[in-house]
Amino acid sequence: MTEFCEVTQDAQIPALAALAREIWTEYYMPLLGAQQIEYMLARFQSEGPMRRQLAEEGYQYFFLRQGGQTVGYLGVQAKDDALFLSKLYVRRECRGQGAGRDVMAFLEGWARGARLRRVWLTVNRGNEGSIRSYEKLGFTRIGTQDADIGGGYVMDDYLFEKAM
Repeated sequence: MTEFCEVTQDAQIPALAALAREIWTEYYMPLLGAQQIEYMLARFQSEGPMRRQLAEEGYQYFFLRQGGQTVGYLGVQAKDDALFLSKLYVRRECRGQGAGRDVMAFLEGWARGARLRRVWLTVNRGNEGSIRSYEKLGFTRIGTQDADIGGGYVMDDYLFEKAM
């Protein structure tokens, strides 16, 4: 069973950013390369950007814990009629142990309770493992998105959603 521990204090953000660095570096190195990972961490998943997302952009972050250990993290943003699953990352040694299913149950309950119509996310088109996982969890591919994130990098993603 996964516990969801919301990031509510500024003092928690360094640990969140360190966890992001650990997981992103391990997971995305073969897909994106070191330079793009460093760029994206600095721009989106370091202390400053995370503080801004929490304070100004309506994001909520949660540590995912199983058996007293932090196994990953989750970042979401409720907006209009939808819940955006912005980040869901699990440590390598903890994957396949039910965190994804637990997160989906958590998000679906949240979305239904808030009367949101859907949960949606983006996933890199080359990230075949995550694509399969999201499809297995009931998400449907609804389109593509090419987002220029600066620094000469483009996020080429699929858009997925799950209707509530």
